[in-house]
Parts: sequence; C-alpha cells; structure tokens
Amino acid sequence: MSYRPDLPMIVQSDRTILLEAQHPAYEEAKQAISGFAELIKSPEYIHTYRITPLSLWNAAASGGSSEEVCAVLGKYSKYGVPPTIISEITETMRRYGLIRLEKSGDDLLLTSEETWLLEELTGYKAIRQLLTEEIDENKKSFVVKPFYRGLIKQELIRLGYPVEDLAGYAPGEPCPVSLLETTRQNKPFSLRSYQKEAVDAFYADGSPTGGSGVLVLPCGAGKTVIGLGAIHQLQTATLILTTNTTSVRQWIAEILDKTSLDPSLIGEYTGDRKEVKPITVATYQILTYRPNASEDFPHLTLFSKRDWGLIIYDEVHLLPAPIFRVTSGIQATRRLGLTATLVREDGREEDVFTLIGPKKYEVPWKELEKKGWIAEACCREIRLPFEPKWREAYARATARQKFRIAAENPRKLEVVRHLLEQHADDQVLIIGQYVDQLHEMADALSLPLITGKVPEKERILLYEQFKKRELKRLIVSKVANFAVDLPDANVAIQISGTFGSRQEEAQRLGRILRPKAEANQAHFYTLVTRNTREQEFSMHRQLFLAEQGYPYEIIEMETLV
Repeated sequence: MSYRPDLPMIVQSDRTILLEAQHPAYEEAKQAISGFAELIKSPEYIHTYRITPLSLWNAAASGGSSEEVCAVLGKYSKYGVPPTIISEITETMRRYGLIRLEKSGDDLLLTSEETWLLEELTGYKAIRQLLTEEIDENKKSFVVKPFYRGLIKQELIRLGYPVEDLAGYAPGEPCPVSLLETTRQNKPFSLRSYQKEAVDAFYADGSPTGGSGVLVLPCGAGKTVIGLGAIHQLQTATLILTTNTTSVRQWIAEILDKTSLDPSLIGEYTGDRKEVKPITVATYQILTYRPNASEDFPHLTLFSKRDWGLIIYDEVHLLPAPIFRVTSGIQATRRLGLTATLVREDGREEDVFTLIGPKKYEVPWKELEKKGWIAEACCREIRLPFEPKWREAYARATARQKFRIAAENPRKLEVVRHLLEQHADDQVLIIGQYVDQLHEMADALSLPLITGKVPEKERILLYEQFKKRELKRLIVSKVANFAVDLPDANVAIQISGTFGSRQEEAQRLGRILRPKAEANQAHFYTLVTRNTREQEFSMHRQLFLAEQGYPYEIIEMETLV
C-alpha cells in the first residue's frame, strides 16, 4: 500500500476515518465524505469520522454507489483504503434494494431476486409471522399481511437488510393548491433553486421511489416553504405535525401568505382548538397526550380522520415513540420529514429511515451561507473559572449534579453583561436549560423571559415585540429551541444546554441564521465552566458545528472581561 503524505486522511480498518483539520484539502475532503460518514470527534487537529451501515444506506438511497464511496476514500487517503473496508462498503451498500416491497393488485409483496436470501430471512419468526403462506412458484415473493408494511421494514433493517419500498402510495383526498407569485404581503415569491431541488428529490416525478423521505436543511433555509412546495406538487389533503403551538401558527401564517388556499380549508389541531380541515397543522404534544399512562392516546385518531395524501413531520428528529407506532401503520401515505440534523438523542435513526424514509436531499450549511441564503455565523466558546466555594460543591457532587452546578456558574452573569454591552445594537437571544438560572438572570438584567409556563398569548406578544425591534433582548428556555421564527435575531448567548445534545446545538444556532437585511452576520456564544463536566459535554455539542464547517474560537473569560 503506497504512502502519500500530501493527502489529508487515514482510513482505518475499523471503519473510522481520521481527517487532518489543518490540511489545505480539509474542506474539500470533508465535503466529499459527508454523504456517507458521521463525525464522532472533532478536537483541534484530527477529526474522526465513522462509516456506519445506516450512513451507507442513506448514501445508496440518494443514488450513490459503493464504487463512488471507495473512490472518494482512495482519493484522499494517505495509505489507501484497506481491502476489508472496500469489501464491507460494497457488501453493505449492495444490501440496499436486495429486498423490496411491491404491489401486485391488492397484495403487498415482499420480493427479491435472491431467492436464497428471501428464504433465509423469512425463516426468522419475527418476519414469518408478518407474512401469509402464499408464495409464488419461483419463491421470489411472499404476501405481507395487511397493515404490516412498516413493521416488516423495521424487522428487516434490524437484520441488516434495509427494504426498498416500491409499493407506492394512496393518492389521498384532492386539495387543489397554488403557490402565489406575490405573497399576500405583496412580496415577490418563488422557490429558491435548492428548495425546488429538495421538493423534486422528494417527489421523484411521482415514481414509487419518491413520496417518502427526509430533507436535511439548515434552520433559516425555508423548510416550511419546501413543505408548501410538496403540498403544491401533490395537490392533496395534508397533515402537518410540528413541535409546538407557536410553530403551528407560523405554518398556518405561511400557508395563508404564500398559497391560494382559503382560510376555511386550514385547520389548527392543538390544545386550544381541534379543527380537522383539508390542510391541518397539529403538535406532537397533543397527539401524544393521554390522561394517564394506562390509557390510550385519544388524539392519534387524527391520522384516520381524513384521507390524507401527505403527512409532513417537521423537526423529524424529535418524533415521539407513539407517532412512530402510528406511522408504521400508514405506510401507504406519502411522508415527508424535515430537519436540520438526522442525529437523534435516542438513537432511533433507523426508525426514521424505515418509517419516514431515507435521506433524499441535504445541502451543506456553509454552502447556503456563501450564497447569502443564511447568515454568516461566528461561533465562540467562552470558558469561565469557578469561585472556590462553587469548586468545593462541585467536587462533592454526583456526576449529574456536577453538570448542573457547572452550568449554573454565577460568573456567567458577568460575561452576559459584557456581551450585551458589546452587542448594544444587536437583537440578542439568551438561551438556557435551567429555569431557576433563567429567572435569576432575567431579574438581574431586567429582561423579559419566556419559559414553558408563560401563556401562549404572552409568548406571541413578546416574539412580536422582538421581531419589531421594540425588544432588543429576550431570555428563552428550551421552548424556543424549535420552529420559532425570529428572523432579526443575530446574536445567541447559550448559558446552559442539554448535556451533549448535537440536535439542540443545531436548533439554537438556527435561531440566528435567518438571512439579515443589513450585515448578514450572526454571533453564537456558548458559556462553559472550565475543566468540568460541562466542558466535556460541550465538546460533543460542538460536533455539530464542526460537521457543518463552522470553526469555533475558544476564549478564556479573563481575556474577555
């Protein structure tokens, strides 16, 4: 194996990739492998990626081949690619599409050209019980029992065989929708080029390979508009699921502003209202509500209250388990997932792949930044010391207590004051995890605070005041992590977070990435107590920033204040 020291990468036989972050070809190589490898560590000099079966199957579902993957690895690897890795990549990607679901009349067939494989897989009890005894004469297909289309895909991917679902979709109830060329606010409107590409990738000209999948785009890139594009493409009754009531009303406002739909055809299904219209927008919370743990989820019947032709899952990485179960039974309905990151903190990425669909389109954050579609972000971590009495309490605490003690370091208030002075003319969000900490900061700084206990009407009023620049500072808890449209926010100060959550980092950065009318610049600060559990978890959160190509600067508090 030849040695090429001028290249930036080492491919190892355990499916990990080491990439030199300071190498001139770093950005080029990172972009080339991002479609089939996941970032797992990102210290200053060497970033570690991992190739997984799911990352390879997503690449295959997007039209990539094992030859292309191996060629990329060979192009950038100092030592070439170990033969075992080449054979593993080839075998893993070959598995996508070996097993298919197809429709024959009213029957749903599990089929494969590899009859030996089909016989082997159907020998498993978990698979066999989902099938009837009917087999075609060549033993190339089995009839799947009704309503098990999703479940059989879940079982087979656990055995290492992702199913290519070509069984097609029910058309759903017709719902004519036109996109306006001028919004109702008298602004020119059309889909941007990447938004149209995303819709086209999902729809796939109406072929059986289209109609289910996930689109991965940055916050601020207009995922709602992409959803409208999909509704327009399909012209069918649509159920839209999103994270909270604020997001529901933002979706409805966008639909009213940018489509021809009459308001009477659009329904809100939340804790406040229970409207079921041809276009209905609901929260995950209301669908997963139940009076107590022993009862059923009464609102899950929404999935069957109309003949939906499309279901849109906003922030699909947050999909609750009960929604997965229902989605397993509605695989004949087209499903569109929208997200800024495929990372799930519960590790259920395989369920997203099988039940919503594979990744169909992704556009790098930095690419949109270069074109001016999202703001240019400057990311900094500010490390603070502990006062001695807090260090003593930290030393005696449990592992979980250590994280909270570090997160609530009182010296963070001092840094926030300094940053507010530095950004006196900017629109600043102060974001945190712990409500007591947020209340103390709100009192000390005399700033308004939004938490989960603040009534929806009051939240909307504060958001509107912030949008109109009547408010320049707003403190928010994790309720503002998702789907809150604050386009003029250009500074975020993160004072505490959810352990090592990459998805939370994506959402919080996304709060400030909407394109700006003036200087298209955003600033993202994370305050971390030095040499603590909080700093350890922060390194994991920063994986998201590194994945997206954002360099981040480490600043010691002593040099700042």
